[in-house]
This record gives sequence, C-alpha cells and structure tokens, in this order.
Amino acid sequence: MKPLPRPEYPRPQFVRDEWLCLNGEWEFESDRGDSGLERGLLGRPLSRAISVPFCPESKLSGIEDTDFHIAVWYRKRVTLPEAWRGRRLLLHFQAVDYDATVWVNGAEVSRHRGGFTPFACDLGILDGNRELEIVLRARDSKRDSQPRGKQCLDFKSSGCMYTRTTGIWQTVWIEPVPTETALLRPRLTPEASRGIVRLEQGLSRSAPGLQLRVTVRDEAGVAVNQTVPADQEFTTVLELAIPQDRRRLWSPEDPHLYDVEIELLDAAGVVIDRALSYAGLRSVSLQGKEFLLNGQSVFQRLVLDQGYYPDGILTAPSDEALKRDIELAMAAGFNGARLHAKVFEERFLYWADKLGYLVWGEFADWGCNMFGNATDRNQPGPTYITQWLEVLERDYSHPAIIGWCPLNETGQVIDDAIHVFDDTIRGMFLATKMADRTRPVIDSSGWSHRIAETDIFDSHDYTQDPQTFAARHAALAQDNPLKNDTEGKGFISKVAYRGQPYFVSEFGGILWNPNLKPGENAWGYGEGPKTIEEFYGRFAGLCSALLDHPHMFGYCYTQLTDVFQEKNGIYFFDRTPKFDMEKIRSAQVRRRPAGHPHPAG
Repeated sequence: MKPLPRPEYPRPQFVRDEWLCLNGEWEFESDRGDSGLERGLLGRPLSRAISVPFCPESKLSGIEDTDFHIAVWYRKRVTLPEAWRGRRLLLHFQAVDYDATVWVNGAEVSRHRGGFTPFACDLGILDGNRELEIVLRARDSKRDSQPRGKQCLDFKSSGCMYTRTTGIWQTVWIEPVPTETALLRPRLTPEASRGIVRLEQGLSRSAPGLQLRVTVRDEAGVAVNQTVPADQEFTTVLELAIPQDRRRLWSPEDPHLYDVEIELLDAAGVVIDRALSYAGLRSVSLQGKEFLLNGQSVFQRLVLDQGYYPDGILTAPSDEALKRDIELAMAAGFNGARLHAKVFEERFLYWADKLGYLVWGEFADWGCNMFGNATDRNQPGPTYITQWLEVLERDYSHPAIIGWCPLNETGQVIDDAIHVFDDTIRGMFLATKMADRTRPVIDSSGWSHRIAETDIFDSHDYTQDPQTFAARHAALAQDNPLKNDTEGKGFISKVAYRGQPYFVSEFGGILWNPNLKPGENAWGYGEGPKTIEEFYGRFAGLCSALLDHPHMFGYCYTQLTDVFQEKNGIYFFDRTPKFDMEKIRSAQVRRRPAGHPHPAG
C-alpha cells in the first residue's frame, strides 16, 4: 500500500485531536468543455486516478497533463469512524483552484471561489450511514479575470510565468466537531510591551453557561490559566498576561513559541470542545524610516520565494520540503522572505514561526489584464478583496508574518480619471488595515503607489551594474526615492513620498546557470555574468549598495530558486546549490558602517 501523501496535520494553529486525512487516490476526469454536469459525471465513475493533493499538471499527481483544464472532476468514497456517530462533520479543502462545487452523497454542500484559501463544508450530524461519496468539480477558465499568481496564460511557460495548477492542490480532510457549539479559529495578537497575548475566540453558536478555559504553557510548564464566561459576548476576548519571569520574545535569534490550549466547557464544567494553538510574543513598529522588531532595528535580508517545485508545481512534495526551503534561505544569509505571488501553505508559515524566519504575506493578484482601460472585462473586481480577506483570516496569528502586500506591480496609466482599479487598490489596502491593525501594509509593491496612506514605500530595480544601482538610490537620503516608471508606460507613482520606511523589494535576478544546453530557454534579468567570479562580484556589489545605505531598512533579492525556465535562483530548481553558499552568505551577513541604523550583521 502506498504511503499517504502529505499526511501531516494541515492547520497547525488550530489543532483538534480527531481528524481524517483524505489525501491519496481519488477518481479523476478532465472536463475540457465544462459539460460534465450535463454529461452525467456527477453520477458515474470517473475515467482516471489521481494522487491528491497534487494537481493534474504535476508529476506527483500521476497524470502530468500540462494542457489547459477548463474544468476537472474528483470522486472519493470514504468510510467514517463509528466513534464519530452523533457528531457534526466538517469537510475541509485547504485549496482548490479555482471555482469549486462540492457534492456529498449526491447533494450539493458547498461552493467556493478562490484558488489559494481553504473552505469547509458542513455535512451536518452523522447519524445512520457512515459511507460518504465526495464529488468535487473545479472550474479554471483562462478567459476570466481571476487571481492566478504566476500561472501562465499561454500553453508553454515563458519569462516569469509558469506551469498552471488546476483543481485540488492542498490537503483534503474531515473532522468531527460538537453538535451544538464548537470553537471557531482563534485570533492571537501579541502585545510585547505589556507581555500580553490577546486571544479573540468565537463560537459557532452560543448557549447558557458556556465557559472558556485557556492555558498557556512554555518549557517550564503552565504560565497562564484563565477561565471566563463565554455565553454573553459574540466573541470572547482574553488578555493572557505572561508572568515577567516567563516572558521571552519571539525573534529570528530566538523564535520562542508558547503553547496555547483552548477548552470550551458547558454549564456543568464538562469539556465539549478542545483545540491547541501557539503564539509568539513580539512587536512590529515603524519609526521614521526604520522598521522595528521588538523595538530594535533589524535589517531585513529577504529573498523572493515563489514556492514552486519541479514535481509538485505549487504543492511541496513533503512537509520536510517546506522546512528545507527556509533552511536553504537561511544558509545563504537571508533572514526572511517575500512570499511572492502565491498564498503559501499554512505548514510553511508554521515552519517560519518555528525557525524564526521573517515573512511578508502576499496575494496572488496577477491574472487580470493590468493594462486595460476602465471598461476592460479583465479589470479586477470585488472577488479580489473577498479572497484576500480569507487570507488575512487564515494567517493573522502567525508571528513570522511582519507585513502584508495585497498587490504586486499594479500598472494602469494614471490619468485624470478615477478607474475601477483605483477602488480595488484602495479597497484591498483598507480591508487589510481593518482586518489587522498590528502590521504595516504596502498598498502595491513596485511600480505604482497610488494611495497616500501606504505604510511602506518600495521599488523594484533590476539594474545590474552595482555602481549605477547605488547611484539610483542615493537620493533617498534627500527624501527623493526611486519611483518605478516601467518602460515609460506612465505607471510612475503620483503619490508624494512622505518619509515612510523604504526598501528595494525586488532586485538582482542575476541570470546564471552553467549547465544550460545549447538552445535551452533561460530567462533572467539583464546580461548574465561571464564567469562565476563575476557573479559573486555583482551579487556582493548589489547587496552592499543597499546594506550600506543608512536610509534603507531592507531588501529582497530575486530569487531563492530557479523556476522552470527562469534561471536566476540562488539554488537550482531541484534545490541543489549553484554557488559557494559561504560566499553568498558573507556578502550579506557582515558588519555595516559605524553609525548605520542597522549595525548588526
């Protein structure tokens, strides 16, 4: 019997004891005309088998069909444990690209739009039949405007666009919850200055006499234990004060996490629901042009991570592979990442929390025609904001996330009119600020900053000559930073810079692959170095221009690995090293000039 693919618990910040992983073999059929419902696919066996959670375009799925799939169908029969009888069932899909409809035993139970966020189907109470037949249809038309990230709209990958993902691409699972009242996902907010973790706990419904008991533990045992009424407020809020002698801040040097146990008690004091979570005690703040973590300036040596894999595409082949990507980045001298054009699996964020890896959360907003006019059918609409709010809800409590970036390189000519896209950018920014008051937000990374409220100002600069690169950013000292005007299209920001913290959030992208075959497609920025020593010199020169800049709080180098035809990674696509990692690391982790606001290496 084959081992179950991706068997680890998929929701590490809200863990229940009982669950059933539904990964593994499912029936599968591609429906390129999206006529399957009319042709009876809902009621008959499907023609092929697929290994979930890997998409049909991937090798690990067992199908490896990289053509367009306008719709795909899945079917699986499941027998539930007898012990679950009398309890309510929740069927979870961690991510399905893009429009999903789910039927269980012939009845429609859920619809969801969005390829990067989880959704749950409430199946009601398990009473008689323990046999489930689960059918899912996913639609993924290339003609419609939808958040796709870097999924290519052409048949073959090209430039910085890659092989598509269709259908199920993250874990499918099911869990039993209490019949009447169950815990919802908690929100955990650290307040490092007061030594407090604020917990906001919602319930599926209220009932008289309910209580909430929360226990916080560290390596020495119980640090906090509180029991409060949970039957009077829509959301119960607790301030969990860590004793002074047990306070330990989360940081890259010491990524300390507190275990949090949440128990729901009925009027008789009996535990009716229980979940485990964790929290990190840390603060994020901005001061002038500095970005502070726990009140200290930390230079962010970020790497652009796009989260693609040769055999799984958007899906990591294993949990260990997610952890390994962070370890590879840290070995190269990076202390964090910009998670680019993809909403990463929750397990990645878990490992970032555990390893002390700073990350910026980002949305996969590419997928519309960014250069169309106001009436273009590809203009992004309200669904972008809706799906981004789902991301914020899922990822809010991760201490490793230190900032949000809902949009990347939005580019529409800024003229005298107010366009739909202006409303979308502002809507996503305001939605982020309303959902999370504890982290800074970039309105749109690179190209066009369009609203004056943006917390962070940035630019994308792939200039390859280190001296020219340094000169382009020298005027930041006079509050005149580089503003992108890509290819003279008029995308340059008309928003005045007002002294926000500033960084170059994309640079480098140096093309280098010594193993290229004659005629092989290879893409990168600028002209690639002639020798590996020239690469080392260029890399160190570009990094130094930003490391030594007293008004720069960080940078983000493009990128961690090669991705298909894009050959500008620090590692090859299979994660083997291209370079002497000590040279890459020493170019970044070093002492900076005296008086620099970020003196540590």
